[in-house]
Formats: sequence, C-alpha cells, structure tokens
Amino acid sequence: MKKTTLLAVALILVLTLAACGNKNNNASNSPSPEAPKASSGSASGSESASASTEAPVTVTKIVVGTGTQFPKVCFIDENGKLTGFDVELVREIDKRLPQYEFDIQTQEFQSLLLSLETKKIDFVAHEMEKNPERTEKYLFNNEPYAHWRNKIVVAKDNNTVQSLDDLKGKKVLVGATSAQAQILLNYNKENNDAIKIVYSSGATNDTVQQIVSGRVDATLAADFALSLIDPDGKLKTTGNSLSEADILFMFRKDDAEGQKLSDAIDGAIKELKADGTLGKLSSEWLGGDFTAEE
Repeated sequence: MKKTTLLAVALILVLTLAACGNKNNNASNSPSPEAPKASSGSASGSESASASTEAPVTVTKIVVGTGTQFPKVCFIDENGKLTGFDVELVREIDKRLPQYEFDIQTQEFQSLLLSLETKKIDFVAHEMEKNPERTEKYLFNNEPYAHWRNKIVVAKDNNTVQSLDDLKGKKVLVGATSAQAQILLNYNKENNDAIKIVYSSGATNDTVQQIVSGRVDATLAADFALSLIDPDGKLKTTGNSLSEADILFMFRKDDAEGQKLSDAIDGAIKELKADGTLGKLSSEWLGGDFTAEE
C-alpha cells in the first residue's frame, strides 16, 4: 500500500513538471509584445502611444473624368502614359488631400458632362471654362487654376477675318459642348444662325487639317492653345478676345459631397499657387503662366 502511494506521488510530480516545462516553452516561442517606440521629436512616449491609437483617416475614392485629345493638357504621351497640365495638376492635388484617393479615367470630351450627371465620375478636369450656361447646371469650385482668353483662329494666309461678323455664312469648327461652341450659339441666337457651326471629332490634328484644306474657315480657341494644337504654325489668331473666363473643375450641382470635395480642392489649389507649383506646371505644359488674370 505504501509502495503504491509513493508511485502515485511520483507520477503527479512528473506530470506537474512536464506541464510547467510546456508552458515555459510556449511562452518562449510566442512573440513578446513590442515596446513603444520612442518619439523622434519632443513628444513623450505616452503621447506617441496615444497618437498611434488614433483612428486612421477614412479615404474616399473619387473618379475624375478627363480626355486624351488635348495636347499638353490631357493626352497620351509616346510611352502610353496619360499626362498633361490638367492630369498632373489633379495628381498634385491628390497628394495634398489624404482624405481622398483620385482615380483618373478618360472619356471622349463630349461624354464628360453626361458622365458627371449620371454619377459615373465625380468631377471633370478638362480645362472647363466657367460661363453662365454651365453655371446653371453644374457646380464649379471657387479657386481658378487657369484663365482663358478665347479668339478666332484661321489659316495663316487668311486676312479677311477679324470678328464673328466676318464669319457670317462661313463654317466654324468647335467641339460639341465646348465653351467655344456656346460663344457661336449665343451669336447665332442674335444673328439668325448666320454662322455654320461644325462640330469636331475632338482630334486636334483634324482641326488644323480642316482649316488648312478649306473644309472649314475657322475655329475658336484659348490664347495659349494655338501653339499646342498647331505646333507647325499653319494657323494664327485674329481679332480681339471674344471672351475671358476662369478655368475650374466641374462638379454636380446641389450635391453635398461634391461641395465638400470642391472646398477641399480649393484649399489645395491655394497652396499650389502660394508655393509656386501651379505656375511651374503651367509653364512646363502650356509654355507660360496662364494661371491668373493679367
């Protein structure tokens, strides 16, 4: 009996030691909690620990609509990359707004406004000129990132056109839904459709060829755009400015989230103006600083 008791006690001791050994082994194999990292600044360790527990910024995805047919503004370069003044500006703004993530998508220019209305995109970046007709339907941000002065563009040897009156009975090529088209529509309302409006496919090289070949007589373009659409110098501007306007981004009207996004973008553009980034982008892509009124 005594021998049996001693064996039982010995067995219990062996099992107890084995259990302790397993627990110690498990503890040594598991990762130890990482000590709080010391702050590189003047803040205390407790402040760093508190900051690390803050909730991460909620990032909202924003779909930006632009085109591919506007040289130096939004186009596909020789490496197949989407780039240009508006595109690189959007990317720069994206860097400064951590609460948003911009997804730039390309469409035909004439499809951009419909895509905005149907919520396929959240805002338009395509050198959109602010005018009364657009303001009735769309929201513009408040801080311009460029300023346009629209003029008549004709062939280099055309010396007969100085004003819209000189284009009566002639064909003028413009993009559908463009601000330039609106100038002609407004003129035609008061002049019995005197100018024949021809809507372009959006290809810049086609515009130059149509004017040079005589298929159309003129187009309208912003002051900085001529060297971009006509690098070979086959065209020229003529007459006085037909209009001047701020260039802004376009959003859906009466949309609370769109207004919030617009306000955030205004803040970023102000920063870009203040630190000179916006002027540098304009000079790099447009050949001069067209970011403000003269």
